[in-house]
Amino acid sequence: MSEDELLKKYNALYLEMIMRYREKIEEGERLYMAELPKLVTPSDETVVAAANKIKGEFLSYNFDTDFPEAMRKAYAFVSSSISQVSPPIEFWLRPNQVLGIGAGDVFDQAVLLCSILIGLGNLSAKVVVSVKNETEKDYAVYCEFGGKILAVEIGKGMSELKDKNELLAKIGVFMGSETTVYEFNDKMYDSLA
Repeated sequence: MSEDELLKKYNALYLEMIMRYREKIEEGERLYMAELPKLVTPSDETVVAAANKIKGEFLSYNFDTDFPEAMRKAYAFVSSSISQVSPPIEFWLRPNQVLGIGAGDVFDQAVLLCSILIGLGNLSAKVVVSVKNETEKDYAVYCEFGGKILAVEIGKGMSELKDKNELLAKIGVFMGSETTVYEFNDKMYDSLA
């Protein structure tokens, strides 16, 4: 049996085990919304290393002048280095795990990007999540800079917006819509709608 065939058999076995114990695993993975800040870890050594690598791409990184370009580089890093995969169960990964594995779902990528942006010096960075129904979710990472909002929609790109209302409209949240919206970073959690 070739190494690839053996790996496929192991993967099938692992998937079978995961699916058998899915309920127990997901039960242990439940987080209250207010616990989401625990997932944003800008001080983790692997996140610090990623932020420092981005800072190292500048002659002498200066937050006031270089942050917007550093944010673009951070988004490019997350997009190119982290394969987007969705496990068959709900499972939380911390940024160091996402970096170590090189994969995560859209939520994991957003949390990693937020952690890196804080590591680059923007303490206002937050993940914002819009939930329209159980299966339709939108994720963005945004921060304030120079009186504007810099936002990244994972998989869609970066934009500069005038305010948070424009960001919410961009991710499909409209006045009177039946949408749950919340935001968080390493220091806070807030329900917006």
